[in-house]
Amino acid sequence: MARKPANAARLAELPVHTGPGTPGGDLLRRYWQPVALSSDVLEGGAPLPLKIMSEDLVLFRGGDGRVGLLALRCSHRQADLSYGRVEDGGLRCVYHGWLFDTTGACLQQPGEPEGGAHRDRIRQVSYRCVERGGAVWAYMGPGEAPLFPAYPAINAPEEFRFAHRWHSNCNYLQGNEGNIDPVHTSYLHSFKPEEESRHDALKTGVTQDIFGVDTAPTLSLRDVRWGLRLLTERRIPENGKTLLRVTNFVMPNGCAIGGAETPFGTGGASMFWHVPIDDTSHYRMEFTFHSKAPLPKAVMEARYRDEMDEKGMPKRNPANRYMQDREAMHRSYIGMGRSFPSHDLFITESQGAIIDRSAENLATSDIAIVRSRRLLLQALEDIRAGRDPLGVDRDAARNDYRDLLVLTETIEADADVDAYLKTMEAKDIYRLDLKKPLTPQLSP
Repeated sequence: MARKPANAARLAELPVHTGPGTPGGDLLRRYWQPVALSSDVLEGGAPLPLKIMSEDLVLFRGGDGRVGLLALRCSHRQADLSYGRVEDGGLRCVYHGWLFDTTGACLQQPGEPEGGAHRDRIRQVSYRCVERGGAVWAYMGPGEAPLFPAYPAINAPEEFRFAHRWHSNCNYLQGNEGNIDPVHTSYLHSFKPEEESRHDALKTGVTQDIFGVDTAPTLSLRDVRWGLRLLTERRIPENGKTLLRVTNFVMPNGCAIGGAETPFGTGGASMFWHVPIDDTSHYRMEFTFHSKAPLPKAVMEARYRDEMDEKGMPKRNPANRYMQDREAMHRSYIGMGRSFPSHDLFITESQGAIIDRSAENLATSDIAIVRSRRLLLQALEDIRAGRDPLGVDRDAARNDYRDLLVLTETIEADADVDAYLKTMEAKDIYRLDLKKPLTPQLSP
């Protein structure tokens, strides 16, 4: 039975706003965040202006190949550094020639006596960066950065992973909440079985029509050190077995789910981070990985490119009503093509720039969303108490995420699910197979 949110005051405390000085901003800044693709900042290329959590920043790659992330406005006279010159080991402002390195140190003040006798006192705001998984990640929080999480999907060799970015015009939190709502798969992303068979969505014996047969699956949660593990069990009428899907909420703005890697079977995962640009827009940073074969990146890139305009923005938007083809709705549930990310962006943007959660009527299928909100509220309390929030690791011995399972498996109906998960953890499903050729091939 649907019910109204029990505590509107607590909903108001959710970390929707993430600008500097906000509780939500303080929370997200305690974690490494992917802020750009590595391909956005090529060596010798122009600096990249970007906004992250309502901060205006500039990203550049120095001559030594390292990236720097600085405040956009020069600390001298507030000129825009994205027009600057990348030279002499840093980024030089074109107004008066002040030069800053990747740490924000002022190396030169050429218009000042002695080249700037007091330049050591100047510090441009800067954030520590690392490159992992084809992306630039930044730690924008206070104090010492935590360990970078050793996610297999991020740390794998280049040929086993693929990174992509979407721009979404809604609050980051509702974008990520869509990832931990497994029931919508039976509707939003559904196609007629005969239509599905013409494509390669799931070539592992599990087809999309199963999600349409059992549209009210059994859901359960497990608390884990990175957030939540969500179990979705659907009945398979043909054989009486169960389709088990395992997905994850990754604190505070990420997920690990089955995505474009699913056709290649067990041993892969897609991880998303919904990174705020400001309070009403965000980047959905996607990382697709499979441990058993190199990914067909050219085909994957072509599929994404088909959904983008010449500026890299989604073609489907409110101005063209997301290019919905109502004539196609007899074979496609929403009539918006076959790109699941495009479906997701449409639905979360349709909720409004910032969803009014007080108007929701939550149901039993929303258990992961309810629990994730509680984890976020607890994380805010932890920060206020001076504790690291859930998912922040500083112990190298714990920094191993091979047990972050993402599964789509057929099991016996009476199987002990927790015992099965322990077995799968012990199998080390993300161990790389460096010899196996890529099968099956994705069709264009």
